[in-house]
Amino acid sequence: MDFKYEIEGGNFSKAGTASSEVKKILKQLNVDPKLIKRIVVALYEAEVNVVAHAYEGNVTVKIASDKIQIIISDMGPGIPDVDQAMTAGFSTASKEVREMGFGAGMGLPNIKKNTDEMRIKTQVGKGTELELINYL
Repeated sequence: MDFKYEIEGGNFSKAGTASSEVKKILKQLNVDPKLIKRIVVALYEAEVNVVAHAYEGNVTVKIASDKIQIIISDMGPGIPDVDQAMTAGFSTASKEVREMGFGAGMGLPNIKKNTDEMRIKTQVGKGTELELINYL
């Protein structure tokens, strides 16, 4: 099963739409609630990153018998230093984003903590693609 969602950069009122939908689907499929929580936390963090940093993005969720694969791709600034971005507390979020309560620099570390596998492909000035895998 494949599901696709669009993310609008800068639209915080819609941040979490994809993760909310995925949560409903996984519950209907009787996926372990602890695994659902991990997947939804990781996806929500990724959605917020796209909303906060990119112009637009897409989420593709692929549910197989052995794993759930999520690909989040965006058109945005890219990540100049992935190792630095993986450091808890490091943030490039704008003052406005921080004033809304986002941008604490825990997005990528929380995503990694809540996935079995995480891969980042990024190109400065073009965008970023995250691949998240959780095994069933």
